[in-house]
Amino acid sequence: MSKSGVPKRRLPTSPFKDPAVTVCDRYAVGDRVIHDTYGLGQVVGIEADIAVLVDFGPQQERIPSPFSKMSHL
Repeated sequence: MSKSGVPKRRLPTSPFKDPAVTVCDRYAVGDRVIHDTYGLGQVVGIEADIAVLVDFGPQQERIPSPFSKMSHL
């Protein structure tokens, strides 16, 4: 990306590859999830694409994006 926040255009013949774009899962309040460290939980809050608040029973944890260790059930 350039300083203006607009991605740079690359020529099709350019030897440089575009950086990989990762797509974050979308979660909604009430979704049941599983986390590699904390186990089963339910989404109780959302902070846009920044983080989700998940209730894992004895504790609530704020899981920041990207949600690589968490998936939907």
